[in-house]
Amino acid sequence: MTPRPPRRDAKAEALRAHGALHPRPEAVRDPLFASHEFFDRRDLVQVKYEMLRRVDVEGQPVARTADAFGFSRPTFYQTQAAFQAQGIAGLVPRKRGPHGAHKVTDAVLTFVTAQRTEDPALTVRALLPRIHDRFGLDVHRRSLERAWHRREKKRP
Repeated sequence: MTPRPPRRDAKAEALRAHGALHPRPEAVRDPLFASHEFFDRRDLVQVKYEMLRRVDVEGQPVARTADAFGFSRPTFYQTQAAFQAQGIAGLVPRKRGPHGAHKVTDAVLTFVTAQRTEDPALTVRALLPRIHDRFGLDVHRRSLERAWHRREKKRP
C-alpha cells in the first residue's frame, strides 16, 4: 500500500496567501485557543485580536496577556495602536522591505528605452554608468535587468 499524500490544509494555505499565517503558533499558550476549534492559533489576526480583547474588555494585565499570546509588551502596544488606527485591517501583517523598484523608476526606464533606441547594441553594463551620470543612481545590473523584463512583459 502506498502512503497517502499529506492532506491539503486550505485554511493554512489561505492564511499564508494573505500573510496572516502565524509564524510561531506554538507560542500561543492562552487557554482560549485550546478550548474550542473556532480559535485557531495559526491565524495571526485572530490571535492579535483576542489578545487585545483580553486586555481591553476583560481588563487583564498587558504583560501577562502578551506573554500568554506569544508576544512582547512592545508588540502588544504596536498592535493596539494599529488596531485603533485601522481596525481589523491594522492587524494584518505587512510585507517588510521595499515594495517595488525604488531606484529603477519609470523615468529611468524611459531613459534606458531611449538609449537602446539610439543604440540597440547597448548592454546593461554599458547603461549603468549612463544612468549614474544622468540620475546619480548606482543601480545593480540585475535590478535593471529585472525592471527591464517586467516592463517588456507589460507591453502588448
